[in-house]
Amino acid sequence: MSESSTGAAAADAVTEAAAAAGNWRRAGVAGAAIGVIAAGAAAGVAIERLTVGRGMRKKARLALDAAGPYGSLRGMPGTAYADDGTELFYEVESAEPGESGAESAGRGARARRLFGRGRKAPAPVTVVFSHGYCLSQDSWHFQRAALRGAVRAVYWDQRSHARSGRGVDQTERAVPVSIDQLGRDLKAVIDAAAPEGPLVLVGHSMGGMTTMALADQFPELIRERVAGVALVGTSSGQLGEVNFGLPMAGMNAVRRVLPGLLRTLGSQAELVERGRRATADLFAGVIKRYSFSRRDVDPGIARFAERMIESTPIDVVAEFYPAFAEHDKAEALKHFAELPVLVLAGAGDMVTPSEHSEAIAALLPDAELVLVPDAGHLVMLEHPDVVTDRLAELLVRAGAVRAAADTGTGTGTGTSDR
Repeated sequence: MSESSTGAAAADAVTEAAAAAGNWRRAGVAGAAIGVIAAGAAAGVAIERLTVGRGMRKKARLALDAAGPYGSLRGMPGTAYADDGTELFYEVESAEPGESGAESAGRGARARRLFGRGRKAPAPVTVVFSHGYCLSQDSWHFQRAALRGAVRAVYWDQRSHARSGRGVDQTERAVPVSIDQLGRDLKAVIDAAAPEGPLVLVGHSMGGMTTMALADQFPELIRERVAGVALVGTSSGQLGEVNFGLPMAGMNAVRRVLPGLLRTLGSQAELVERGRRATADLFAGVIKRYSFSRRDVDPGIARFAERMIESTPIDVVAEFYPAFAEHDKAEALKHFAELPVLVLAGAGDMVTPSEHSEAIAALLPDAELVLVPDAGHLVMLEHPDVVTDRLAELLVRAGAVRAAADTGTGTGTGTSDR
């Protein structure tokens, strides 16, 4: 089956599910597809996975779950509170001394690997990592492993994701999720976990949008404390035009039925979750296609991504999805203009296409723009060394800029070649 015919078939299936609102089995299957669209994997291609070796694949998934080290790193836990009372879970990785001799040697070796190739190690900063939609702080696994002990870092779970609490405004007051709310959530995490000192902000996909919303609402924080910014696989707006690789006619049909269908699915979460579980094989294939560009991606990494996405409840998927169509933070980028900025994306990203990163870089002409070949939406998992290396370079530039600003010997402006 061709990609275009598969995509058209997926669009037809979604339309049919919407028309037959009383048929919840059909809606459950559609819910699996819609959940993947929202998470960074659109409805489409891996139909063949439903036909052969289902039992074998189930055993393989269980084996990968048991053996995979991904997402196993933990730091000092803490809880911040959003302005509506939502509990936001975060963890802090410290760069402070105090570990054993072996741990200290390991920390030094990691720092040398990151900053030892003619680079000057960065001045002390706290790096705050914000994850994407339907993911968790564990999506930064490889960067966390590489930076561990070399810099102070904060990783947090966005509201209603992973170990953070469900959004109080959403569950008790029926207030829609907004990207602005996520920006205020990030401010609450910074106030709790990094109340002083210079910051480097790193955001992937929705996390990048969260970072832009922070800047839009708290420009003084950016001006006074932020020493560098990394925007990974994200967008400053116009996400409603993304077609997820589907033919335009099929995507137009999806857009017409999607708002009502999501409301229906979100109101029948338990039943739809059963539908998602029943279509696990299709779900896994779609996630792989739309999260990664390489066909030979490590099965353990693919399964790790699948676990994060499938653990996001369908009602959370439904709550968040409308916020992306409304997201427009191009104007907020001006608050990053005097900072070292890394704009990085997978060249094969079909969720937030690399053109969106190019548009961000066009508004930040001094930013470093990196388009990673043979990489999809989850570029930090698919090509972790590339992302980590570029982050290390950003940290060095951010440290130099902060030192110059603090001593009054420079303007605090960083530039780089693209």
